[in-house]
Amino acid sequence: MNMKDRQSKLLEGIIVPLVTPLSGNGGVDIEGLNNLIEHVIRGGVHGIFILGTTGEAQSLSMKQREEMIKETSLILRDRLPLLVGISDTSISDSAALSQKAHEAGAYAVVATPPYYFATEQSELIEYFENLVSLLPLPLFLYNMPVHTKVAFDPKTIKRIAQNDKVIGFKDSSSNGAYLQAVMYAMRDNPEFMIFVGPEEMTAEMVLMGANGGVNGGANLFPELYVQLYNAAKSHDIEKVRHLQQKVMRVSTGIYSKGKYGSSYLIGLKCALSVAGICSDFPAMPFVHFDKERRNEIEKAMKEIENVLGNKHVINS
Repeated sequence: MNMKDRQSKLLEGIIVPLVTPLSGNGGVDIEGLNNLIEHVIRGGVHGIFILGTTGEAQSLSMKQREEMIKETSLILRDRLPLLVGISDTSISDSAALSQKAHEAGAYAVVATPPYYFATEQSELIEYFENLVSLLPLPLFLYNMPVHTKVAFDPKTIKRIAQNDKVIGFKDSSSNGAYLQAVMYAMRDNPEFMIFVGPEEMTAEMVLMGANGGVNGGANLFPELYVQLYNAAKSHDIEKVRHLQQKVMRVSTGIYSKGKYGSSYLIGLKCALSVAGICSDFPAMPFVHFDKERRNEIEKAMKEIENVLGNKHVINS
């Protein structure tokens, strides 16, 4: 697929930010990765995004990230568009990862601002103009201010997106007013794709015109998030309200069982392990839940599945 073809195929729907299944020795859990990819494909998701926040990219070595790109591509076999995170503090490492993504047949790459030292908006523009010139693939900008200490100003996004290789934006700020300001700034560029990260506000933003959601819960219950997107896309408000309650049950039941900032990730991985899909090993410096927390996740999973009332995830 050449650059023109990639850019002519707009993405919409639920893009699952895939968990990175790991084995006890730190390698990619290939069996678990295969199970997870087949699970989300059966659930009807519209694309897969690896090496993002949910994929623990910044805790993985370059070797692990390259392995994840290679193995995901082999399992996926072009059945869905593949987006690859290349966020890093080193522009050369980001460019090198983009080349691996290109070789694997990815649809596009995704990058946050470089982190550690906070950047000014003028520095962001210069950085991304330089990065884009090194990329063999189209780019989605990724707004994650809680981890990068800087947010893209809507005017900055518009400026960077003057380059037609910059094809979209993923926002994980949890700020609905901000995202609507971005959507308004980009209103004259209908092919510029806008996705929302937090699943709790995906339906609202799709109703306002966003292209879809990049929702961590779709690792577990892909059909639920696809149904929510479809309801919002068709403006079926009653169905949106009904499904939103189920999404909130997942969010409150799985992501808040731990005591730390990593609770979302560790809870999600634990739930995938409870479901028999993949291992629950996180990358260092994090550790998986102890027996007490795992029991809480098991209980929450059973309660959620009773509420969902559709195909069960937990293996019997």
